[in-house]
Amino acid sequence: MTARLNSAQPYALGLFRIVVGLLFACHGAASLFGVLGGAAGTGGTIEAGSWPGWYAAVIQLVGGTLVLLGLGTRAAAFIASGSMAYAYFTEHQSEALWPLENGGEPSAMFCWAFLLLVFTGSGALGLDRLFAKRSTANEQQAVEHTPVAA
Repeated sequence: MTARLNSAQPYALGLFRIVVGLLFACHGAASLFGVLGGAAGTGGTIEAGSWPGWYAAVIQLVGGTLVLLGLGTRAAAFIASGSMAYAYFTEHQSEALWPLENGGEPSAMFCWAFLLLVFTGSGALGLDRLFAKRSTANEQQAVEHTPVAA
């Protein structure tokens, strides 16, 4: 049973990455474009350039999309994790100690989910793997076709 689960691990990680990236990108789209209920469920948008909300929304949209696609996953997840840690400690933690009490559960969960992706990578089904395979194949071809000077 363990061997079977271990063989499915890259696919489970890839699906986890896709779901987390999609949810994060939806938060950014809601805040920037007023879709899916808009910013904070008001139907509106965040004023362009306002600190920190607009910048957080851009990170959410761009970072979430990159993580969803599995493109630059580790770097995008690192930035997204940091933005959620910042959000938790500056916006939520001053209200109460525990995320359940201060409304910071989404920030805490996203922070830790993205931090996990920093260390695990994109898993299966990501563009990172596709580009890694291509670059490895190109490097091997270059080594095989390099003439040896006598």
